Amino acid sequence: MGRRRKKVVHIPKKKLPKFFSCPMCGKETVRVEISRAGDNALTQCSSCGLKEEFPLKTAQGAVDAYCMLTDKIYGPTKTPPATEQ
Repeated sequence: MGRRRKKVVHIPKKKLPKFFSCPMCGKETVRVEISRAGDNALTQCSSCGLKEEFPLKTAQGAVDAYCMLTDKIYGPTKTPPATEQ
């Protein structure tokens, strides 16, 4: 008589997306292309034509470039009021 085999549970690893949602038009058409030679990342939307280029450090990836794009779009648009003295 033998023992029962234990059931092996495989946990799938999560992968990063290749396309991100556009902060301007809302569609999932933003692609991030990283150029390691110049340490730049080009983010562009194929739907509305939004295109930005950001400098990257060696440890940063596509998600970081997309976060820089959303920070630029949703960031503060108002200039702080001048203080009077």
